[in-house]
Amino acid sequence: MDLSYTPEEDEFRARLREWLAKALPGLPPKPRPEDWPGRRAYDLGWQRALYDAGYADVHWGASPTVRLIFLEETEKAGAPYVGANFVGLLHAGPTIAAEGTEEQRARWLAPILRGDEVWCQGFSEPGAGSDLAALRTRAWRDGDDYVVSGSKIWTSHAEVADWCELLVRTDPGAPRHRGISWLAMPMTAPGVTVRPLRTLAGSAEFAEVFLDEVRVPASHRVGAENDGWRVTMVTLSFERGTAFVGEVVACRRVLVDLARAARANGTWDDPELRHRLGRLNAEFRALWRLTQWNVSEAEGRGVPGVGGSVFKLRYSHVRQELYDAAAAVLGPDALDLDRPWVLDRLSSLSYTIAAGTSQIQRNIVAERILGLPKGR
Repeated sequence: MDLSYTPEEDEFRARLREWLAKALPGLPPKPRPEDWPGRRAYDLGWQRALYDAGYADVHWGASPTVRLIFLEETEKAGAPYVGANFVGLLHAGPTIAAEGTEEQRARWLAPILRGDEVWCQGFSEPGAGSDLAALRTRAWRDGDDYVVSGSKIWTSHAEVADWCELLVRTDPGAPRHRGISWLAMPMTAPGVTVRPLRTLAGSAEFAEVFLDEVRVPASHRVGAENDGWRVTMVTLSFERGTAFVGEVVACRRVLVDLARAARANGTWDDPELRHRLGRLNAEFRALWRLTQWNVSEAEGRGVPGVGGSVFKLRYSHVRQELYDAAAAVLGPDALDLDRPWVLDRLSSLSYTIAAGTSQIQRNIVAERILGLPKGR
C-alpha cells in the first residue's frame, strides 16, 4: 500500500499552511469553557473563515487523504478545533452527504459548511447503556410527520444546537436492529426540553434531551423507514474512522511537551517514566500509520471501514495512558485544575465510553474483522 502523497496533495498542504499562518494571528480570544454561547459564536466564526477561504468542504467534499492533511495541518498550527461544529461536520454532514436525498443535501450541508447551523447527536439513551440498538424513543407516523416521544442522554452540544441527528424506533415489533430510523429534528420544535449535564471536568457540552410528542416532518428522515441502523453505521464509521485524526496529532505534540517538562523538573531521571514515554511515542506513531491505512481504504469505499474500530479501541486507551504519564510528570501539581494537562486527563476517562465503548469495539473487531462467532 502506497502511503505517500501526490504532488497535488503536497501543493494543498503548502497552500493551507500559508493561509493558516495569515489567518490565525487575527483570531479573537477563545471564550472560557463554560461560555457555550460564546464558544458557539467563536466556532461558527472560524468555520465561516474556512468557508470563505475555500476549505470548508474538506469533511465530505474532498478525498479522505486531503481531509487527513487538513486535520493534520490545522492541529499542528494550533487552529481552533471544530468545537460546537463537531457533530455537523464530522457526523451528520458526512452521513447526509452519503445517504441523503438531493433536497436534503441542499438544505443541510451548506449551512453546516458556512457555519450557520450547529447539530447535536441524539443516539444514547438512559436505559440502553452501550447497546445502541436497545433504544426505546418512539416515533409513529401521523400524516406527513413523525410524532416522537422519549429521551436521550449524553447529547453532544444540545444546549447550542439547531438540529439533532436523532435515532428513533419506528417499528417496535421488528427485530431491534431493523425497526430504527434516522431523523433530522429541529431543536426549536415544540416538546423538546434540554437539560445540560456537567462533566467531571466541569464543562457542560452534553445534555439530557426530553421529547414529548415532538413533530418531525417525514421528509427529514435520512434513508428508508426502519433502515436507520444501516445509516447509523455510516455515521459511526465517520465518528470512529476520521473524527479523531486531529486529536492524534495533538497527543503527539503533548508527548513532546511532556518530555520537555520531565527534563526540566527532573522526572526524566526516572527510567520507568522514560520507558513509558518511549512506548507512547511508538503507540502514537503506529496509530498515525493506522489512520493513513484507514484513509487509503476509505479512498476506495467512500466511507471509513471497520478498521476505524481498531483505531478507536486502541486510541481510547493510549490517550488515557498519555495523561496518566502527564500526572507522573506533574507530581502533586496533577491535582491542580489550572495546570496544563489536568483537565485533559479528566476528559480522557470518557474516551473508552464515548463513540462506542471499548467492549463494543472489541465485539466489532472480533465479529466483522476476525470473523469470530457472535456471543450468546
